[in-house]
Amino acid sequence: MTFEIEIDGTTRAVAVERTGAGVFRVTVDGEPMIVDAQRSGACGLSLLFPDSAHAGMSVQLAPGVAPGSLLASLDGRTVAVTVNGRRSGRRGAEPGSAAHGEQKIVAPMPGRVVRVLVAAGDTVEARQPMVVVEAMKMENELRSPKAGRVKDVAVAAGASVEAGRVLVVVE
Repeated sequence: MTFEIEIDGTTRAVAVERTGAGVFRVTVDGEPMIVDAQRSGACGLSLLFPDSAHAGMSVQLAPGVAPGSLLASLDGRTVAVTVNGRRSGRRGAEPGSAAHGEQKIVAPMPGRVVRVLVAAGDTVEARQPMVVVEAMKMENELRSPKAGRVKDVAVAAGASVEAGRVLVVVE
């Protein structure tokens, strides 16, 4: 399978071919590497690069707030990743313009709520931080997918959450 992956404004061509149980040949912009992929929690994915300059590096992937988006965590830094954005029309749109109607911000993986940055009734901008969840010793800042009003905050700081749990609803 071939994908376009956008990270921090840079688009890369990525081809993925299964070579064994949990092992894939991933070619990024023409450079092949072997990747060991394992499930991590209910909907996360852990990627290891055993045979490359990135040996020992682990990338954690979890679903993002919008279809076709992921959160990728590496060395304590979490970035948004868009898969096939140009093909589906998500790339190049105004921030938050693709998110229509009520939007639910969910926990991307099991963890603990460190901070809740909004309250019910607050007005928020697209990409505004709303909740910080600590998972696998990393803090993940979850942002609003659109400008709107916070309808509901379903968690408090210190709460444990499972992957997929609704944390905040924006309308």
